[in-house]
Amino acid sequence: MRIASWNVNSIKIRLPNLLRWLKQAEPDVVVLQEIKCIESGFPTLEIEAAGYRCAVVGQKTYNGVAILSRHPFTVERRALPGEAEDEPARYIEAIVEPKGINGKRQIVRVAGIYFPNGNPAPGPKYDYKLAFMARFEAHARDLLAFEEPLVLGGDYNVIPEPEDVYNPQAWLTDALFLPTTRAAFRGLMNLGFTDAFRALHSEVAYTFWDYQAGAWAKDHGLRIDHLMLSPQAADRLVASGIDKKPRDWEKPSDHTPVWCELKL
Repeated sequence: MRIASWNVNSIKIRLPNLLRWLKQAEPDVVVLQEIKCIESGFPTLEIEAAGYRCAVVGQKTYNGVAILSRHPFTVERRALPGEAEDEPARYIEAIVEPKGINGKRQIVRVAGIYFPNGNPAPGPKYDYKLAFMARFEAHARDLLAFEEPLVLGGDYNVIPEPEDVYNPQAWLTDALFLPTTRAAFRGLMNLGFTDAFRALHSEVAYTFWDYQAGAWAKDHGLRIDHLMLSPQAADRLVASGIDKKPRDWEKPSDHTPVWCELKL
């Protein structure tokens, strides 16, 4: 079962690239971030024609997440538990039911996340980022109690380690790389989650390149898109990677897909 995450940075602009990538990569499940549209504006018909069911948590112009699946699924949550006044369209969670090798229906819980950027830091936006991360950690702890394969995928807006950014010194005061941000991310991992990419790869690799200053051509990137696996999912991990090809296509997102494969 191949599960992927992609911040598409506007589904309206990036739909041709998404459809092209779905055809080439053939993921079973994809969580999308920054779709930047409400549910009625989401290209459901085009994506269903490509073989995927859709669920959308949208917001006009900003944010927005979605889950696409080739398998039956049931949406469990459309918002992160916590503050009632929370900014919408940053979280979606579903139970996906693929068929395993023996033909029996399996259960994999998949969540799509779009963490706040947090800049400028310090300030209210950074306070909100840390509060969101704390709420996410609390919910992730609750999800672990189910003891089932669980994949938390998305744009975390967190650079975990110095090797995950092209020039660490230039990012020391950025909300994505502050010690408190990285500590909050480690708190999630300390619950027992595994970074799907780092579990199988030690090389320098990025998932985001800014549109400015020739960042893509110079490979001045960041690794901020992650797939975090529960122990039950990590035990089934057989492959993972970052698909850089879509970043080189016409009108690309500034992010590129990350993926992992689980043996069911």
